[in-house]
Amino acid sequence: MHGFTGERTLMRIHIGERDKDPKSGKPLYQAIVELLRVRQYAGATVFRAIMGYGASAHVRTDRLEVLSLDLPIVVECVETEERIEAILPELDEMIGGGLITLERARVIMYRPGPRD
Repeated sequence: MHGFTGERTLMRIHIGERDKDPKSGKPLYQAIVELLRVRQYAGATVFRAIMGYGASAHVRTDRLEVLSLDLPIVVECVETEERIEAILPELDEMIGGGLITLERARVIMYRPGPRD
């Protein structure tokens, strides 16, 4: 079992739903999760937001009257600071426009479940 508790780093990657990975052409969020999985990071979760805006100040929303086809996406990953720092250069090459934030996270429980 490779569980952990204690202090880790939470990485949040803010991108758009229509953003693509420049190498594979896949949706960027999918390429990021696949990269993290191949590198055996503890896990990653993708959230699709219902509303938001970024540097362009263009509001994107899922409301029908102003439906956006480019909703905000957040990819989260909790790992050691060293492993997060190690993958940042690769993520920088993949992400054309977006925002990555890092913060300390206190992990109180991590139990790997059955393999998919």
